[in-house]
This record gives sequence, C-alpha cells and structure tokens, in this order.
Amino acid sequence: QVQLVESGGGLVQAGGSLRLSCAASGIIFSINAMGWYRQAPGKQRELVAAITRGGSPNYADSVKGRFTISRDNAKNTVALQMNSLQPEDTALYYCNAEIMIYSWSSRNNYWGQGTQVTVSS
Repeated sequence: QVQLVESGGGLVQAGGSLRLSCAASGIIFSINAMGWYRQAPGKQRELVAAITRGGSPNYADSVKGRFTISRDNAKNTVALQMNSLQPEDTALYYCNAEIMIYSWSSRNNYWGQGTQVTVSS
C-alpha cells in the first residue's frame, strides 16, 4: 500500500514563506511525475507545480517566480518552497505522485491527505 504524507502547512502573513514537504512510502518500484495541487473553498482543484523524475518543473502562471518545486528521488520526496505568499494562495494543498508499485504494474495516481495553507492579509 502506498501512502503520501504531507507536512509544512500553516498560517502566515502576506509576503511570508512556507515550505511544504511530501514523502511517499510503501511498496514502490518507481515514481514518475510528482506535484502539488491546491483547492480553495468553492473552487476546483488546480495544479500548482509538477516535476518530472528527471527534475524538469512546470508551474501554474499564478505562482511562477514565487514557488519552487524540488524532489529527492532517493528518498521519494517532493517539496514546495512558497515565497511571497498572498491571500489568494490560501487553500488545501495536496501532494500527488504517479507511482508504479511493481515493474510490471501500471502507473497510478496517489494523493496525500492535504495540508492547509492560510495567508492572512
């Protein structure tokens, strides 16, 4: 069974920073893309940032230049450094990973339980 466990959310003032971390554990053969999504109340879940196994990042336009995604393939972790946070960044942030459990299995998407980020004005 695969688990994704996030940490690092919290309450911060506008202009502040937070760092989110996510660790994948369980039966894992390989992890392809990893990423962070967020969902604000009354809105759809949206991609914030993703990173390939080779380290190529992709960002939503709204966070470019402020957020940085990184991963450690040896530790099966992904992190999101968030700087210059704004009230509109307030949301529940979810970790996502595309994982193969065995070499012969298909890739499946796994989600963490979410960590709350609240930015006060």
